Amino acid sequence: MTTVTDPDTIASTSASAFSTDGLDRETLHADFVRQGSFLSLDRLLPAPVTAALVASAKALLGEVNRNYLPGHKKGGSVSRHTIERLAPAIASLYRSRALIELLEGISGDRLLPCPPDDPHGYALYYYTKPGDHIGWHYDTSYYDGRRYTLLLGVLDESSCRLDYELHTREPGAAVVAGSLQIPPGGIVFFDGDKLRHRITPLGDHEIRVSLTFEYVTDPGMRPWLRLFSNLKDAFGYFGFRQLLRGRGKADA
Repeated sequence: MTTVTDPDTIASTSASAFSTDGLDRETLHADFVRQGSFLSLDRLLPAPVTAALVASAKALLGEVNRNYLPGHKKGGSVSRHTIERLAPAIASLYRSRALIELLEGISGDRLLPCPPDDPHGYALYYYTKPGDHIGWHYDTSYYDGRRYTLLLGVLDESSCRLDYELHTREPGAAVVAGSLQIPPGGIVFFDGDKLRHRITPLGDHEIRVSLTFEYVTDPGMRPWLRLFSNLKDAFGYFGFRQLLRGRGKADA
């Protein structure tokens, strides 16, 4: 398969091209802290970048690994390793200094890409069959440092909602519930260990595709946690073939 989309479309994106609707980084950071390490924006990515992501998501439909965990999740996913080969524009966006610096300003942390053997570093998640969903969970970090999740809206012709709860792990704080849809070009950014969230089930004749970027403050991971994380990814998301590809990158 040939690659899809032009990496230069994204690689040339400057910091000023990201739309924050007139908000400065201090305001975004204050909102992020006030909401317990959570922020959503209806529009961030420039239109050409969003169009490139939509094209990539459609072109990679044949690469989707379907998975089903009774009582928790049903859907499909495409791992970083496949994206890196077939949709390099997404890999370029993940490594964009303009994007990373913006997220650092929002979070107040220095952020690093996940190690190259982590299939979750950037991945596409597909909801294409009725009932596709994921239940309540945290994006638990098995790294030595914090792991931040950036959800990017790509394609949403669905009734699915991102339901979430803020402040669930803050002693004495009132839990704040919310629900939203991420429009194409919009984002949700949060500390994975702090946000409890789910995606509600897909309806008939609907489709939803989202892109996830993960960044860490410390890329170290203890061996037994690495094993657990790898098995979780293999069974619940990407399959054992992607696990072997990740091992090859780690050994390279």
